[in-house]
Amino acid sequence: MDSSMVTTGLEISGFRIVRSLGVVRGITVRSRSIFGTIGAGLQTLIGGNISLFTRLCEQTRAEAFDLMVKHADEMGANAIICARYDATEVMGGVTEVLAYGTAVVVQRVP
Repeated sequence: MDSSMVTTGLEISGFRIVRSLGVVRGITVRSRSIFGTIGAGLQTLIGGNISLFTRLCEQTRAEAFDLMVKHADEMGANAIICARYDATEVMGGVTEVLAYGTAVVVQRVP
């Protein structure tokens, strides 16, 4: 499945939904390393963007997104609508990131 066929909207312009396959998800759980925590702690002294945490968050969201797309592909979908992210701190320094949406089969509108 092409990841460009994922949207937060209810439809994809130029396509019509011909079948809904249900909810798909990608979940990953990550922790901060001791080195990342120390480095980020030092960055907080300076202020501004905490780039170590930004990178970690971006990698974690990308992994959850890729897992969601893979799940949809395994179900036979060629698109995902209503895509969302959710995050929960499972314990101190350990966070779960969930990407979810509705797997659909779409056809190009003539």
